[in-house]
Amino acid sequence: MPEPYTAGGSLEFSKLLMEKALVAVSPGIGFGPLGEGHVRFALVENEQRIRQATKSIKQFLSCSAG
Repeated sequence: MPEPYTAGGSLEFSKLLMEKALVAVSPGIGFGPLGEGHVRFALVENEQRIRQATKSIKQFLSCSAG
Protein backbone atom coordinates (compact mmCIF):
# COMPACT_ATOMS: atom_id res chain seq x y z
CA MET A 1 0.00 0.00 0.00
CA PRO A 2 1.19 3.53 -0.67
CA GLU A 3 2.55 5.27 2.43
CA PRO A 4 -0.25 7.87 2.78
CA TYR A 5 -2.77 5.04 3.24
CA THR A 6 -0.94 2.74 5.65
CA ALA A 7 -2.24 4.45 8.78
CA GLY A 8 -5.82 3.59 7.85
CA GLY A 9 -5.00 -0.06 7.29
CA SER A 10 -5.64 -2.43 4.43
CA LEU A 11 -9.37 -2.72 5.08
CA GLU A 12 -9.93 1.03 4.79
CA PHE A 13 -7.69 1.24 1.72
CA SER A 14 -9.66 -1.59 0.10
CA LYS A 15 -12.93 0.23 0.78
CA LEU A 16 -11.47 3.41 -0.70
CA LEU A 17 -10.39 1.62 -3.87
CA MET A 18 -13.87 0.16 -4.24
CA GLU A 19 -15.58 3.50 -3.70
CA LYS A 20 -13.25 5.78 -5.67
CA ALA A 21 -11.53 3.57 -8.28
CA LEU A 22 -14.35 1.02 -8.64
CA VAL A 23 -11.83 -1.81 -8.16
CA ALA A 24 -12.38 -4.64 -5.68
CA VAL A 25 -9.33 -5.92 -3.82
CA SER A 26 -8.91 -8.09 -0.74
CA PRO A 27 -7.49 -6.39 2.35
CA GLY A 28 -4.26 -8.02 3.43
CA ILE A 29 -5.37 -8.23 7.06
CA GLY A 30 -7.77 -10.98 5.97
CA PHE A 31 -4.70 -13.17 5.36
CA GLY A 32 -3.31 -12.66 8.86
CA PRO A 33 -1.24 -10.04 10.67
CA LEU A 34 1.62 -10.20 8.17
CA GLY A 35 -0.81 -9.32 5.40
CA GLU A 36 -1.55 -5.92 6.88
CA GLY A 37 -0.16 -3.13 4.73
CA HIS A 38 -0.95 -5.04 1.53
CA VAL A 39 -3.94 -5.72 -0.70
CA ARG A 40 -4.53 -8.57 -3.13
CA PHE A 41 -6.43 -8.70 -6.37
CA ALA A 42 -7.31 -11.69 -8.50
CA LEU A 43 -5.40 -12.41 -11.67
CA VAL A 44 -8.13 -14.69 -12.98
CA GLU A 45 -9.65 -11.90 -15.03
CA ASN A 46 -8.68 -11.37 -18.62
CA GLU A 47 -5.75 -9.12 -19.43
CA GLN A 48 -7.95 -6.23 -20.54
CA ARG A 49 -9.87 -6.13 -17.23
CA ILE A 50 -6.65 -6.33 -15.22
CA ARG A 51 -5.19 -3.49 -17.29
CA GLN A 52 -8.33 -1.39 -16.70
CA ALA A 53 -8.23 -2.09 -12.96
CA THR A 54 -4.59 -1.06 -12.64
CA LYS A 55 -5.30 2.05 -14.74
CA SER A 56 -8.19 2.98 -12.44
CA ILE A 57 -6.04 2.47 -9.35
CA LYS A 58 -3.25 4.55 -10.87
CA GLN A 59 -5.68 7.35 -11.73
CA PHE A 60 -7.15 7.32 -8.22
CA LEU A 61 -3.71 7.45 -6.61
CA SER A 62 -2.49 10.28 -8.83
CA CYS A 63 -5.63 12.35 -8.20
CA SER A 64 -5.56 11.78 -4.44
CA ALA A 65 -1.85 12.61 -4.17
CA GLY A 66 -2.64 16.28 -4.45
